[in-house]
Order: sequence, then structure tokens, then C-alpha cells
Amino acid sequence: MTTHSSIEHHPDLAEMRTRFERVTATPAAQAVEALALITGLYLAASAWIAGFSALSPLAINNLIAGVAFCLCMGGLGSAYERTHAMAWTAVAIGAWTIVAPWVMAGAMDTTRSIVSNVITGAVALCLGLAMVSMGGRPRTTT
Repeated sequence: MTTHSSIEHHPDLAEMRTRFERVTATPAAQAVEALALITGLYLAASAWIAGFSALSPLAINNLIAGVAFCLCMGGLGSAYERTHAMAWTAVAIGAWTIVAPWVMAGAMDTTRSIVSNVITGAVALCLGLAMVSMGGRPRTTT
């Protein structure tokens, strides 16, 4: 019978963890995470801030999407090696936020809801893509 050592001690895994730790310690990654949390909080409260809370399906959608965006992007700073794939979820939430006023049932496409959702969704999408790109190739310094 062959006994295999634990994957926890594999050199590639240790290198990957070190690389992800370096990524999340950079000012750029910390700025992206902070902006993402602010964006998620605004998205969650946008119906009441921008004044379209009477459109309750869109208000509830934005509340849920904002909380989900905060949860996805909030865990990236502390546990990026385990949560970096969730950045793609943040990209999807950003894209959904852009199209939600037109896709949801009812007349949700007022000027306030469209402007708020398109701008917030575009920012969320860009922040999600920024976080995805940070985990890509290791950065080399010469």
C-alpha cells in the first residue's frame, strides 16, 4: 500500500498561497476591495438613495444584489486563495445590475433606476474584472 503525503505540503500550493497573499497585500487590491464594498453598499441602498423605492421588485433586487456583491468581494482580501473564483460572481452581479431595469417584470425602467443601475453595475463589473485579473499571472519584477 502506498502512502501519499498531504496536499497541504505540496510546493506548488505553498507558492500559490504566497503569490495570492502578495496580491492581496498590494495597495491596488486593497483599493479594489474597498471600492467594491462601497459599491455593494450603494447598490443595496440605491433604491432609497436614488428615489425609486416605490418600484419594489427592483428595490428588492438591488438590495439582494448589493449584499451578495459585498459578500463576494469582501472575502477576497482575507482569503483570496480560497475565494478568488467568486470574483467572477461579482462580474455577473455587475452585468445583471446593468440589465435589471429592463429585464424585470413591470415598468422598472425609469430614468432614476436606469442611471443608478447602469453606473453602479458598470463600476461593479469593472471592480470584479480588476479582482479577477489580479489573481492571473504572477507579477515579475526585474
